[in-house]
Amino acid sequence: MNLKEKVAIVTGGSRDIGRAVSVKLATEGAKVVVNYFSSREDADQTLREIEAVGGEAILVAGDMTKQEDVDRLVAEATDAFGDHVDVLVNVVGGLVARKSLQEMDADFFDFLLRLNVTSTFMVTKAVAPHMGSGGSIINFASQAGRDGGGPGASAYACSKGAVMTFTRAMAKELGPSNIRVNALCPGMISTVFHDKFTKDAVRANVANATALKREGGAAEVADAVAYLASDESSYLTGVNLDINGGVFYS
Repeated sequence: MNLKEKVAIVTGGSRDIGRAVSVKLATEGAKVVVNYFSSREDADQTLREIEAVGGEAILVAGDMTKQEDVDRLVAEATDAFGDHVDVLVNVVGGLVARKSLQEMDADFFDFLLRLNVTSTFMVTKAVAPHMGSGGSIINFASQAGRDGGGPGASAYACSKGAVMTFTRAMAKELGPSNIRVNALCPGMISTVFHDKFTKDAVRANVANATALKREGGAAEVADAVAYLASDESSYLTGVNLDINGGVFYS
């Protein structure tokens, strides 16, 4: 998958899946703009790993739910690598906390929607004018968007379902400009996300329920992103690709 000289923006690109995606794209030749939110230490580690594979990248701090930070991300990307973006990967998002219906209030529900789907909308809107023919946008949805999620994840599942629908809508809207829009729907991937929010016994049960009898790895998700970013997937758009080891079939 040759991404040589392409410019890629990765939101939430400093750790776990985001880091794996950033490093993979750099390995394939892309110049990578790594957005991070809170941990400069994590971002610096991602940059070191990119440089270790001979890649080129810049780091841009910012909250992708704030318009001024989104605008600055795009401005710094184009200042560094020219006024074009070839690949956008919207990784930003999260579960934050598991809460039942009665434990949630409207502010929490709205925050989850803003974190997961509004951020995707805002960054996509800001980047699309800088994309030319052959551009590729990869959003991060979730298996939860298909099956409703686990206990206490209803707000998260709703937001990821919205990402899936937004992906299909943008595939139609941007397709005439030859910009492809796809999404990944990861299942149980071994990350800090599940270290924080999923009990070990639940993880073991889910892993055993997959056809492959294991959790997925961040690098495996990154490989799928690189494929969707490349010209080798040139006739794929509007796809919400399941990557769950065979635990759930859409």
